[in-house]
Amino acid sequence: MWLSSTAGSGNIWSMLLPFVLMFAIFYFLLIRPQQKKAKELRAMLNALQKGDRVTTIGGLHGTIDQLTDDTVVLKVNDSTKLTYDRSAIKSVIARAESAE
Repeated sequence: MWLSSTAGSGNIWSMLLPFVLMFAIFYFLLIRPQQKKAKELRAMLNALQKGDRVTTIGGLHGTIDQLTDDTVVLKVNDSTKLTYDRSAIKSVIARAESAE
């Protein structure tokens, strides 16, 4: 009887090992890269400033005219201004020249 109880506890670890390995693989291949990309996107959105040339997730190219915490006003041409959520900015094409 005492042999079956020690063999049973070793069997539990051999059953749990594949689940631990699957979680580790999912973490390093899926979860961690996604968190890194989200962190880079947050940093890019926080660094936006007036005069930056940007692209939206819809493909619109424009220059930032006004910024608030939640919205961005893009100047598309000389007379057209469009308001977008800050999260709709996909990438920065060119940074504004800093006045130094």
